[in-house]
Amino acid sequence: MRMRTTADPSGFCVRCHVSKRRPFLQLSRRPLCLQVPSLCVEERSTTIMLKFLLVCTLAVASRAEITEEEDVLVLKKSNFDEALKAHPNLLVEFYAPWCGHCKALAPEYAKAAGMLKSEGSEIRLGKVDATEETELAQEYGVRGYPTIKFFKGGEKGSPKEYSAGRQADDIVSWLKKRTGPAVATLAEVTKAESLIADNEVAVIGFFKDASSPGAQAYEKAAEAIDDIPFAMTSDDAVYSKFEVSKDSVVLFKKFDEGRNTFDGELTKENLLAFVKANQLPLVIEFTEQTAPKIFGGDIKSHILLFLPKAASDFQDKMDQFKKAAEGFKGRILFIFIDSDVDDNQRILEFFGLKKEECPAIRLITLEDEMTKYKPESDDITAESITEFCTKFTEGKLKPHLMSQDIPEDWDKTPVKVLVGKNFEEIAFDPTKNVFVEFYAPWCGHCKQLAPIWEKLGEKYKDSADTIVAKMDSTANEIEAVKVHSFPTLKFFPAGEDRKVIDYNGERTLEGFTKFLESGGKEGGAPAGDDDDDLDAEVRFS
Repeated sequence: MRMRTTADPSGFCVRCHVSKRRPFLQLSRRPLCLQVPSLCVEERSTTIMLKFLLVCTLAVASRAEITEEEDVLVLKKSNFDEALKAHPNLLVEFYAPWCGHCKALAPEYAKAAGMLKSEGSEIRLGKVDATEETELAQEYGVRGYPTIKFFKGGEKGSPKEYSAGRQADDIVSWLKKRTGPAVATLAEVTKAESLIADNEVAVIGFFKDASSPGAQAYEKAAEAIDDIPFAMTSDDAVYSKFEVSKDSVVLFKKFDEGRNTFDGELTKENLLAFVKANQLPLVIEFTEQTAPKIFGGDIKSHILLFLPKAASDFQDKMDQFKKAAEGFKGRILFIFIDSDVDDNQRILEFFGLKKEECPAIRLITLEDEMTKYKPESDDITAESITEFCTKFTEGKLKPHLMSQDIPEDWDKTPVKVLVGKNFEEIAFDPTKNVFVEFYAPWCGHCKQLAPIWEKLGEKYKDSADTIVAKMDSTANEIEAVKVHSFPTLKFFPAGEDRKVIDYNGERTLEGFTKFLESGGKEGGAPAGDDDDDLDAEVRFS
């Protein structure tokens, strides 16, 4: 899906987009004058034809070709505007060839493109290699990969951010919802059965009067949810088929109970809460495909069970976890993570866990700042998990902060080594200016920065008031400093006010030196004002 063609059969150069075919008039050996005042009819006809062909040739030559790979349009700066004109409803993925999340998305994205194309839909999917088309990526504010935007009606000014799951069905459902009516009308049983069969989750409103206040509230709720199909029916046969005797709203799903019936006052807010509480399984497994649903949902408190699927007591522990989940539906999202899967090792590391320490339970909040919690007991029973979650909801838990032991030689090298246990004392020393790199051992950008950071430490190793330091943020956490990506560079100037300044300048020895010599003014910004950097590796997503 991501392979760039090295030869374009259309005759246009892949890099410069200039036609390699000879312009039409160059095929004529003798020069032609198209402005001769008196010509015979035949000559005049020939001249008119030549003018016409010239215009057509120039038009073709100026039109950038739009190639396809697995039904996905390959878009560039040179053909982007034309693609929007040709395909008014266009979903565009800005990707990087090396990005793991992009690679995982590729087959599902292509599948969705093929599904829509086979249906004869006007909706198309496209992709932009943001590492090649940097100007286009910058124009649309691409800060990470993949970034997916929906251009509706050929408008390029304010595309809608894609917010649903990363499976083909999720993509197609979201697009159809964005381009069609918020609520489909079901006039017969087969239509209702097809809707339920074709979707993981579907919502049907049973209303005899489509203009009733309840039906109107239902339509408003449907307009607010992009990734689930909503339908409405007043047909007696559909009522009978699904054993509905009065106006109601039913959520159908292919997991857990199979269906949930709304019970309460029919308002937009209540209906939204009902759908959001029931649209995900009681326990959802973390995968590349489910990650957008997990992180993009409204429930920001997540409890995670780290457990190998190969464990002999796997099902028993899952049953206990699921039983506890029933009491916190809509408040805490219960997530299972297979601790044996290689792709999940970063997540274990993020929580300070090793495979041999699993099974284990952790809880995290994803509000403005991430906060982690660890249960006192290692027992995985419905009772212990319920008690842990109850204490959390009542605000009775203290955050769990990881820390390594202080190395004996932490201050013996030019770059001082900080851990959770000595950070407060060193970074907030009122007599010292402390410049800290928060890094991850596996981060490629951190490895590139390492020799420059060492040179900076060497430069200031004899300074009486300046310290250059580093901290492994995968193994150490500080309540006063939240790190979301790597590397993160923060400056703690001398003084009693515990000020923190983010470094946003060039990652060069000269840039760092100017920053320190200016007291954190040149290349700095107040902590929290920096945007995520394309050169930063995200810590947990």
